[in-house]
Amino acid sequence: MNIGEAAAASGVSAKMIRYYEEIGLVLPARRTSSNYRVYGENEVHRLRFVRRARTLGFSLEETERLLALWSDSGRKNDDVRQVAMNHLRELEDKMEAMQAMVDTLKNLVDHCEQGDRPDCPILEKLGGSPTHNSRKVEMEEA
Repeated sequence: MNIGEAAAASGVSAKMIRYYEEIGLVLPARRTSSNYRVYGENEVHRLRFVRRARTLGFSLEETERLLALWSDSGRKNDDVRQVAMNHLRELEDKMEAMQAMVDTLKNLVDHCEQGDRPDCPILEKLGGSPTHNSRKVEMEEA
C-alpha cells in the first residue's frame, strides 16, 4: 500500500509517517522503481503502535523505547512496566500542577465580583499590581 493508504489504515498522517521515518522511529518504507513508498501490514501495525503510544502521551523517546521492547522477544515485563510507571508519574505530576492552576483560577474568579467595578483580582494578579481593596487573593507566583 502507498503512504496515503498506510496513513488511513494506521491513523497516522502521511506527514507524521515521513517524520517518524526521518527521525528513525520507524524504518524507512521500501521504495518502488518510481521511488514511491510501499508499506506492508507489519509497517502499518508498527505505526498503529506508535499512534497508540503517542495518544497515551508517551514522548518520542519513550515510544522508541517501547518499540524496542515490543520487538525484543527476550524483554522483561519489568522493563516495560518501568517505562509506563515513569510516564504515569509524569502525568500525575502534570495533573497536580493543572489542578493547582484550576484551584487558583477558581479562587480568583470567586473574588472578582460581577458588575461595573474596575478592580478585579484576576487582572491585578496577572499584572502583578497590589490589590486596591482589603481582600487578598492567595496565588503562588508562577
